[in-house]
Amino acid sequence: MASDMLVNHREKAYALLKADADKILKLIKVQMENLTMPQCPLYEEVLDTQMFGLSREIDFAVRLGLVEETEGKSLLETLEQELSVLHEASLKNNR
Repeated sequence: MASDMLVNHREKAYALLKADADKILKLIKVQMENLTMPQCPLYEEVLDTQMFGLSREIDFAVRLGLVEETEGKSLLETLEQELSVLHEASLKNNR
């Protein structure tokens, strides 16, 4: 029973972190499409703040034992790769 509950908490923790990562990606997509260029200081500030917040959430979940460190790093790396692809695409579209 207790191990089932722990698995459920771990799955929920990872799902919440993934949802937050998806929100960051969506926020940056909207910002790129409608508001500012990727070179804009506001864009960089929003991205840095959001990524820092997510990394702290992941660190906290890892410290609680709800997420494996490798899973957390993988989540951040995947988001960084997706954001990099978006950034490159926006640079090509704005030339």
